[in-house]
Amino acid sequence: MPDLVTHAETFARQAHAGQTRKGAASEPYVTHLEEVAGFVLRHGGDEIAVAAAWLHDSVEDCEGVTAPDIARAFGAAVAAVVAELTDDKALPKAERKRLQIVHAGSKSPRAALVKLGDKTSNVRSVAASRPLGWGGDRCRAYVDWAEAVVAALPELPEAARADFLAAVAAARRSLGPGA
Repeated sequence: MPDLVTHAETFARQAHAGQTRKGAASEPYVTHLEEVAGFVLRHGGDEIAVAAAWLHDSVEDCEGVTAPDIARAFGAAVAAVVAELTDDKALPKAERKRLQIVHAGSKSPRAALVKLGDKTSNVRSVAASRPLGWGGDRCRAYVDWAEAVVAALPELPEAARADFLAAVAAARRSLGPGA
């Protein structure tokens, strides 16, 4: 059997096959997962955290993938981290976003590192390839919200937080001042 991270990567690539990012460039969605997994690995994440980085959007965004599927395939530890990172899609989007801020402070160290990698990747993406239909104000609001989520996360490696702050600064330069 392949190692945990390779197994998670293979699973995620298959589950997200055909999906694209929201940006005008329509990059394959797995680009985001690669970025998050690489971020987590660079900043000291163990194999459970890196596997969870590959899988963090699977339950939320892939038809037919459930939390029990993740637990069966990857074990309770990975499934617990993925569960911490999975929004309840039955809730309105504004409520899901609010709850990300509210719940950020209670994340486990692994989930906090994956969340930071996710927000770093997303902030970079918003600046590099704006989601279709998003104007500058909406992009700036996303960056502000991502900052609020990250500010609420528990203690993280300083270099990881610095990477996020550099992405925010670059996004703000790219997006320019607000209206």
